Amino acid sequence: MTSEVPTIHAADVDGLLAQGWRLLDVRTDEEWASGRIPGSQHVPMDQVVARLEEIEDRTLVVCAVGGRSARVTQYLRAQGREALNVEGGVHGWAAGGGPIEA
Repeated sequence: MTSEVPTIHAADVDGLLAQGWRLLDVRTDEEWASGRIPGSQHVPMDQVVARLEEIEDRTLVVCAVGGRSARVTQYLRAQGREALNVEGGVHGWAAGGGPIEA
């Protein structure tokens, strides 16, 4: 895998969702329960390999701040999927005014 991870800014998420991309949240169950981006799919990082078939081909990957999602993005791309890491994660999304649901 390459060390370069294709990344987008949180401000660009809505535009890609409108084009049919899906949002994948790879945080832990506890983090997910504390608040999430509306419409996101939850598959904790440690379950991604086992649940790969549940993950859409065109996926925006998010975690708390971007580290775990970068690793999952690399993995998905190695599996032939289109995947982009969301820079700043859920925290970046919320800091930019993006909605969070409980």
